[in-house]
Amino acid sequence: MIYPVISTRTPIFLTNLKTPRIHESCTKLRSISRSSQHQNPIENDIKPKTQFINPVLVTNTKSHYGFQAMLSLCGLGYWVQGFRCFPWLALNFHMAHNLNFNPSTLQLVQNSANFPMVAKPLYGILSDAFYIAGPHRIPYICIGVLLQILSWGQLALIPVTGQTLPSLMACVLLSNFGASIEEVSKDALVTEHGQKHRIKGLQSYSLMALAVGGILGNFLGGYFSHKLQPRTMFLIFSALLSFQLAISSSECLGLSHRQTPTGKSITDNIRKHLSGLMIAISEDTISKPLTWILTSIAMVPILSGSTFCYQIQCLNLDLSVIGMSKVIGQLMLLSLTLIYDHHWKQIPMRKLVGGIQFVYAFSLLLDLILVRQINAGIHISNEVFTLCFSGLAETLAQFKILPFMVLLATLCPQGCEGSFTSFVASTVCLSSLVGGFWGVGLAALLGIKGGDYTSLPVGLLIQFVAALLPLGWIYQLPMSCPAEKEMKKCIDETQVFERVVGSVRI
Repeated sequence: MIYPVISTRTPIFLTNLKTPRIHESCTKLRSISRSSQHQNPIENDIKPKTQFINPVLVTNTKSHYGFQAMLSLCGLGYWVQGFRCFPWLALNFHMAHNLNFNPSTLQLVQNSANFPMVAKPLYGILSDAFYIAGPHRIPYICIGVLLQILSWGQLALIPVTGQTLPSLMACVLLSNFGASIEEVSKDALVTEHGQKHRIKGLQSYSLMALAVGGILGNFLGGYFSHKLQPRTMFLIFSALLSFQLAISSSECLGLSHRQTPTGKSITDNIRKHLSGLMIAISEDTISKPLTWILTSIAMVPILSGSTFCYQIQCLNLDLSVIGMSKVIGQLMLLSLTLIYDHHWKQIPMRKLVGGIQFVYAFSLLLDLILVRQINAGIHISNEVFTLCFSGLAETLAQFKILPFMVLLATLCPQGCEGSFTSFVASTVCLSSLVGGFWGVGLAALLGIKGGDYTSLPVGLLIQFVAALLPLGWIYQLPMSCPAEKEMKKCIDETQVFERVVGSVRI
């Protein structure tokens, strides 16, 4: 048995993902159903139309309303999350130009700001175990948005805050602390509604909303970077967060009061969900894909800070060009997500992820072409090359995570959606931090600093080789999920059996 401490209301989800057990459970259900039919021949003459049509219609109407409300709330949240690149583009420009940070310091600030994301499992376990008076996870979304308003509002309204590194780091850490709480709650809502309504791949719609927000944020950020002060851009984003807080609060007040799920103490609930999380991640079906994606991210040294400073200091690229390159990257991400949702879901996971990783490795060489000015030799300007190709590697790095999120959300045990999805998100964030600090160390080792980028091509070549290495253990990924169809079939038979028993009792 697996996940024995998560939930007892839907025992079909507590069985291990092995086909023989699923067949055995389904066989038992069929035999019980047949025996009930032989013992109650009179009731079997009742037509199903008179027994089932009304209850199904009422239930579907209520669940459809809640599902639409969840999609609207989370869609707005993911859109705003993607729009965070708008103030961050202004912040990067402020640190590079106004504060004169060198590339290593700039990248160190960018990566250190993500430390609150590593603690996501704590927020997830808390949101699973403790229901704030109201609609469970939505109050956590409100808390996260409020913390972001305080951080960006402080940077906008108090000028001295953004002039020193300690105060700047404090505000950025507070912002990401609130963002991590909000993201945990949104991811848990999407996962539990996807399981409840048996809709696979809702994470692709989340990524679409994220990409749309990123498109608009990068476009406006690049356009207004020389027209507005960074403080003004921080204030605009704070106003947008205030709108999101108002929408989330109204949704929160409109839902009924709910209590802690099991009536036990908070400590008992936290211990139960923590134990269930440990059992879940110990399963090979979860641990092997998760290990592969984490190592594939952590192995690649991130040189984004060095590349950004090289573009604006050596190539004298306008910030609007860099912003538009990210817009094109987000458009590619949106297109890839749509193609995946409609066509690529049927491709075996190992084949799909292997192809993405291969293309991602070679996309890292595009920056080498720009640094070596090979594009100028074939009469392609730096601006055009940056617009078309600069954001491709970042786009593929984001898109590569989507098949894993869909797979792991499918395998997520019921009752610990918050803790499980937050654990996956935090480990992905931690691996990104490892790659970021590995890039900072590599830049320092190679002597890459402001005004001296002679060793940057060597760092880019190391990136390329490191991105190819995970293909050596691609066999850790499943080709497909054969047990998933069997589980779905068994769930269908369970629901049919429950309806039969209900009709017999009537």
